[in-house]
Amino acid sequence: MNPSEPALVISIYSFGFHVSGIPRDPTGHGGGFVFDCRGLPNPGREQQYQKLTGIDPQIQSYLRQYPEVDHFLKNSFELIRDSALNYQKRGFNHLMVSFGCTGGQHRSVYCAQIMADYLRKEGFNVRVIHVDKPDFS
Repeated sequence: MNPSEPALVISIYSFGFHVSGIPRDPTGHGGGFVFDCRGLPNPGREQQYQKLTGIDPQIQSYLRQYPEVDHFLKNSFELIRDSALNYQKRGFNHLMVSFGCTGGQHRSVYCAQIMADYLRKEGFNVRVIHVDKPDFS
């Protein structure tokens, strides 16, 4: 890649299918990956987790106990990383990735945060946008 070209930025969104719906790509490129987290265990169905989000340690612990969550994230990571590397080679400057769950509060927030961590460890420039995450503070 030419050093004068802008570096690739990976924008990772979390959202609720039943709240805002799939986010629009603000760059005009037409979007990227959309991963549906609704097939994962849902902490939002349990009373003690309803006022928490995927950023809270209790939700993270809840989701980490299920091997299918880790499997989902590892498979998603492989796809995203491979595309990001390809985009870098081709001089693209943006890749949009979205994780959706029912309300955009628990599973999608958790997955977006974990994916951002994975990709940052690989040296990618990542920004995270939580579209529907409530602020309970």
